[in-house]
Amino acid sequence: MTQKDITFVADFLTEHFNEAPELYNRKGKYFNVERVGQYLKDEDDDLVSPPNTEGNQWFNFLKNSTHLKESPLLFPYYPEKSLHFVKRQMEGVIDQCLQKPADVIGKSVHQAVCMSLYKTSESEDSTPQLFKLPFLWNDKTSNIHYVLFTILENSISKIYILRRHTDTSRSVSNGILAVEFGNFLNNSINESSDSRCYSCLDAHFYDDETVTVVLKESMEHEGKERVLAQLPLS
Repeated sequence: MTQKDITFVADFLTEHFNEAPELYNRKGKYFNVERVGQYLKDEDDDLVSPPNTEGNQWFNFLKNSTHLKESPLLFPYYPEKSLHFVKRQMEGVIDQCLQKPADVIGKSVHQAVCMSLYKTSESEDSTPQLFKLPFLWNDKTSNIHYVLFTILENSISKIYILRRHTDTSRSVSNGILAVEFGNFLNNSINESSDSRCYSCLDAHFYDDETVTVVLKESMEHEGKERVLAQLPLS
């Protein structure tokens, strides 16, 4: 530290933390509130040293603007309050703005279909995570929603494709199907069926007609092969 730094700290302590023996028995702190710290106190009390807004260009601009002065779009300013108070006020306004859309959207959502994908034990503690990497895709041309996912138990070599029409009153053929990779990537018919089996690490739609998958060789040995494959949805 330079001498200037030490002097600055000493001056700060002298100004804000003066000894006041007569206040030692009083509850709470008995030194001046530092001007920055007062804004961070989570209290509704007024600031000890409110800021001087004289000459502030934004306030002058608002005062001179007939249209903005009483505009409901501008968040009100509380020069006597801390940032915690302002934060709570703003959160209240935002919650109020979002409540109506949440009610409307919530009432418009309903269950279109129910499919049983797998069963788990009744004990929540022992329930493993079986549903993995769900990826959503909306084909705007065909008005169809797609969901790609995998189920880890006994089907690591499969990905599932669920599709629903955006119009819930209409159905689509093959609403859910599974694609099994297995050993379809074998280079030769001479390779045994057990030699190269693949599981899916990740899957995303590339476009409306193509699915991209990252596959991992399932054999237990070092240097497991990774494959990036493009699969036509058809």
